[in-house]
Amino acid sequence: MDIEETIYKYALTNAIEHGNKCQVGSVIGMVMSKNPEMRKDPKTVSQLAGKLVAKVNNLTPEEQQKEVESLGGLEQHAKKEEKPKGLPELKNTEDKKVTLRFAPNPSGPLHIGHARAAILNKLYQEKYNGKLILRIEDTDPKRVEPDAYDAIPQDIKWLGIEPDEIYTQSDRLEIYYEYAQKAIEIGAAYMCKCDGGEFKKLKDNCQPCPCRSHTIEENMELWNNFENMEEGEAVLRIKTDINHKNPAIRDWVAMRIVNQEHPRLGNKYKIYPMMNFSVTVDDHLMGMTHVLRGKDHLANSEKQTYLYKHFGWDVPEFIHYGRLKMDDVELSTSKAREGIENKTYTGWDDPRLGT
Repeated sequence: MDIEETIYKYALTNAIEHGNKCQVGSVIGMVMSKNPEMRKDPKTVSQLAGKLVAKVNNLTPEEQQKEVESLGGLEQHAKKEEKPKGLPELKNTEDKKVTLRFAPNPSGPLHIGHARAAILNKLYQEKYNGKLILRIEDTDPKRVEPDAYDAIPQDIKWLGIEPDEIYTQSDRLEIYYEYAQKAIEIGAAYMCKCDGGEFKKLKDNCQPCPCRSHTIEENMELWNNFENMEEGEAVLRIKTDINHKNPAIRDWVAMRIVNQEHPRLGNKYKIYPMMNFSVTVDDHLMGMTHVLRGKDHLANSEKQTYLYKHFGWDVPEFIHYGRLKMDDVELSTSKAREGIENKTYTGWDDPRLGT
């Protein structure tokens, strides 16, 4: 079939499939996609398409059908591969009860991004007849909105989600202290008194800080005196690969001092775990098998894997999905709060917010 006959057949096919009228642009697109060799001479293709489209559009439907049959029938389109519908299967679900968690920070009411995560976990819980845990992660006193303790369970209920178990991390600080001490005892963690800026310089150059060589006894002595230190004076670090390609992964902070009254605990505690430490401990103790979260947590998953391996624990399946972005709708809790304070927004129920 020569070039003119090929274009003619595509024009007839396009016309018959679209109410007996075809468009030059559509025909050119069909020709170029199916016949890459014709891309070398687009001028000829364009000129012939214009002429042949006009010819086809002047034919009656009966004449178009007769012409295309004389050329062997309609041009066949490559069938598009249908994407499977429904939730993708989770890996490693055999011989275990699938356990998932929705774990928001109570820095404000839930927003659409939270709802997406919560519902996704609920759907997988139903799919595998598993367990869903609601865990309120409030170990940073500086990022807690007291009203959120009531708002989060209400929003979860409004979404039609009934968690099997509910935990609040501020109730579990003694547990984190216990595992922090265990991490020191097995040589997986060390107390670091380096200045933050100096530590960053060393870390960025793949160099260990002097504190990394402390003995277990020296670390335990500092840990036992941690309560008497000031904010920023020391932190507990988890040992990772000091040569890791991502500086953020290198010897991350597990525990630190926060001089801020906690909405639920008052001033009872001053040593608080960082998210990666408390989350890893809780996910293990609560039997988490699969962790669903955004791709912005990829580095956190890697950090937490180090702690799992230090303790000899099974690592859950980490599933990361794309972040939700909406035009003209604010999803950042901190920016929303700032906007409420400066009167940009009327409150958490302002329709310009994603809450």
